[in-house]
Amino acid sequence: MTDTLSAGTGYRSQAAVYIDGTFGTVADSLTVLEKATGARLGEAGLGSLADLDRAAAAARRAQQDWAHQPYDVRADLVRKVAERLSARADEFARLIVRETGSIRGKADYEVSGAIDELLTAAGLAARPRGELIVSHDPGRTSVVERIPVGVIAAITPWNFPLILAMRVVAPAIALGNAVILKASPETPISGGLAIASLFDEAGAPAGLFQAVCGGLEFSRALTTHPAVDMVHFTGSTAVGSAIAGSAGALLKKVSLELGGNNALVVLDDADVDRAAMIGAWSSFHYQGQTCISAGRHIVHESLLDAYVENLAARARRIAVGDPTDPATGIGPMINERQASRAELLLRGALEQGATVVEGGTRDGLFFRPTVVTGLTRDMALWTDEVFAPIAPVMPFSTDDEALELVNDTAYGLVNAVLTGDEARGERFARGVRSGMVHVNDATPTDEASAPFGGLGASGLGGRAGGEANLEEFTERKWISTQHGAPQYPY
Repeated sequence: MTDTLSAGTGYRSQAAVYIDGTFGTVADSLTVLEKATGARLGEAGLGSLADLDRAAAAARRAQQDWAHQPYDVRADLVRKVAERLSARADEFARLIVRETGSIRGKADYEVSGAIDELLTAAGLAARPRGELIVSHDPGRTSVVERIPVGVIAAITPWNFPLILAMRVVAPAIALGNAVILKASPETPISGGLAIASLFDEAGAPAGLFQAVCGGLEFSRALTTHPAVDMVHFTGSTAVGSAIAGSAGALLKKVSLELGGNNALVVLDDADVDRAAMIGAWSSFHYQGQTCISAGRHIVHESLLDAYVENLAARARRIAVGDPTDPATGIGPMINERQASRAELLLRGALEQGATVVEGGTRDGLFFRPTVVTGLTRDMALWTDEVFAPIAPVMPFSTDDEALELVNDTAYGLVNAVLTGDEARGERFARGVRSGMVHVNDATPTDEASAPFGGLGASGLGGRAGGEANLEEFTERKWISTQHGAPQYPY
């Protein structure tokens, strides 16, 4: 393909996978399309079960040696990957725009965020990997070491294919693990093969990092493969639940970063214009196709009319179209299934009495930013994760009522509260049941150094980010040494 990957990366426009340090062709493939135009972007290989066995065996071999490498060797590899990505930042950003349908600003953020993930992870390699613990026996020394989990299967989504892959891959490898990455079939290049080219250029040992896209049978086999020690999945709650069942039954370590029905709360002392700006970004950024988008706007009744009017005006001004055009605010949705689902959720709410204040239409995959009022708490548009540029708005009377509305969901990923009183916002945040809460900021807020993850239907396992990665990608091992002669009764 042209204009996608630079020469010399090892990847070509063919049915490729990256296994055991080599880009190779396989029998089956899928055509990758540019989301805005439908034009052919390239090809990606679809791995078979035999390919999975090859990848798993190579990962096991590589990991056993990698775990014993000095910390500076592991850190150096991760930094080299960051250097290669920095050198190819424009190329990767253009690829993300074409493969995901995002605007350039989102793509640039994703590249810079992935570099940040890599550099932050490189620092983990030198972190203390053990602790001396007390013992009731004065003749015993007890040490708890952190050891790598082993071979990690990383199954990543299409919405932020580069950064969500690096969030797992970078710390896992820095801490001594090997990774088999399975990208979404929607983004197998930016989320898989292009990442493999970075590790290839950086001189990663064969088998340490591998990228193999595959279908449903491949994915099921990956999560249950005997050589895989841990499954890290980012995606929908329904699929995550199935993975937890299959992988958990085999006693594998499982970490799930799942969906969210996140709330943006506007208290009665908030600045309406600023709140509407934050609300628009929270719901419409990248077509609302992020797990941390705001799917519920909970606004004090005294500010409701002004907030809705301001939010609708902002939605009206957003240009929808070709993401390669600098004037475009949001591009196409990822596929027809996602666009149709959003349309059905909106139509169902309207049939039950809701009102569209702005937007509500689509042209193919291009969905207008939409503001909806008149909802009830039993409407699917309010209770489900929407994953589209739709902002449902509901009023409240008291802070206690607002808090009850926020927590009235099975999800618990991220919420935000906007107020003129930071102390009041922090008190409100402490009553919110979710893994992350932001005071006076948007729900789509993320940093490589912060623990990312949710509660309830939004996640299972630990957290990704910063020091939390030590817990996520290592296991504890107790080693005791008896310095005297122990005495036992027989």
